[in-house]
Amino acid sequence: MKKYPKQIQEMYDSLNEKQRRYTNLELANPKNGEYMLAVYHLIPGGDLNMLQAAAEVAAESSTGTNFTVKTETDFSHEMNALTYKVDLKNNLVWMAFPWRLFDRGGNIQNILTYIVGNVLGMKEINALKLLDLWFPPSMLEQYDGPSYTLEDMKKYLGISKKKDRPVLGTIIKPKMGLTSSEYAEVCYDFWKGGGDFVKNDEPQANQDFCPYDKMVKYVKEAMDKAVKETGNKKVHSFNVSASDYDTMIERCEMIRAAGFEPGSYAFLIDGLTAGWMAVQTLRRKYPDVFIHFHRAMHGAFTRPENPIGFSVLILSKFARLAGVSGIHTGTAGVGKMKGNANDDIIPAHNILSLIGEGYFFEQSWARVPKTDKDVIRLAKEDHLHHVILSDDSWRGMKKCAPIISGGLNPTKLKPFIDLMKSTDFITTMGAGVHAHPDGTQAGAKALVQAMEAYNKNISIDVYAKTHPELKKAIEFFTKPKKEVKAEESVEKAA
Repeated sequence: MKKYPKQIQEMYDSLNEKQRRYTNLELANPKNGEYMLAVYHLIPGGDLNMLQAAAEVAAESSTGTNFTVKTETDFSHEMNALTYKVDLKNNLVWMAFPWRLFDRGGNIQNILTYIVGNVLGMKEINALKLLDLWFPPSMLEQYDGPSYTLEDMKKYLGISKKKDRPVLGTIIKPKMGLTSSEYAEVCYDFWKGGGDFVKNDEPQANQDFCPYDKMVKYVKEAMDKAVKETGNKKVHSFNVSASDYDTMIERCEMIRAAGFEPGSYAFLIDGLTAGWMAVQTLRRKYPDVFIHFHRAMHGAFTRPENPIGFSVLILSKFARLAGVSGIHTGTAGVGKMKGNANDDIIPAHNILSLIGEGYFFEQSWARVPKTDKDVIRLAKEDHLHHVILSDDSWRGMKKCAPIISGGLNPTKLKPFIDLMKSTDFITTMGAGVHAHPDGTQAGAKALVQAMEAYNKNISIDVYAKTHPELKKAIEFFTKPKKEVKAEESVEKAA
């Protein structure tokens, strides 16, 4: 047996027979296609050292329990998760999970039940956070991946690669409290002002003041009017999250039966609160629809200061694996939500790329070897922002779009694009549109004008001189908050 550095050797020697079954610091070629690889930040609990705690986590997250049981077999041992590398300085452990452990049906919740299920509640750990994963091509083969993509949406909207830009969207505000008619009116104003994409906010359902069927009907009428008047296609993302399967599907069918043109609607699902079964049901039942994953509740797992849970990168990778068309990935600190480039931009690029960098692993989303000459060509085309996998989808898993929301406004569009280094995303500004002094339609125009300034390589301050909506947006959104609140108080008093 190989001799390890003294501290690791002492830890290895302390392992009991059971713990050694879940430890292999000499694992040959972990990327041989047999394993899904994971990196955890781990701080042991109680009197356990790092390797002992890691072995207990590996056991609980695969085949084992707290004691060796007499029913184990030679074959069941082959399904053990293995700790194969440790970084004592940074409290990191690498684990290899035989992916044959997982449901053959491409079942995301089944994987998560193993790797961030009971293990997060173990008393043997004081901290356990899943930071990164690597899926082998042999595993990608078992999962759906996206079907209808951002590229399909941009094509529907008439956004060409020559004049590429993000999809310009909004979230209707106030979040709740508008009637079905009032909601449709705000949609119309945004679309009439030049916006592309409107989404229900994540709590939208069948409230008594805004019946779902009327909301769908009126949004269809508002969209038709806006399309006729502007000459441009529009998209609405409907929240179909519901209390049960039948109600969710009933809402989807209601939308389809309302006469919307294919491509003009998306299905939004609150993925973490509704569950992965709901997400994958939508992907499989409606492969021709953009599946929009809202990540409400993710902060309970992903916030950096939380020692228990998983990273935004993990959530985003599983969304792509499940077949989501787009998932919210955060504003990287540009907007109001907590996050930075490490938290938000790396995940966004990972789910957008054929071969994406992670925190610890380079993830190839190709289903054939990344050394294949066609994959190498596709990776180069992808880097140049060309459309890929349009007529050869067997070669890789299609892209999942970052959806950017939370405190952005027209003045922050360029700073975010510069940070993102890409326009392959959907931006959904709420107050950044609706708080415009002249209302939603002017707010939409200001957003479009900010995008025009970016594409023409003109500063928004210069562009605003001949574009009054943008000028007012800059004046309003760059004021100190105290001034804005004081003006709002005066307006209310009047």
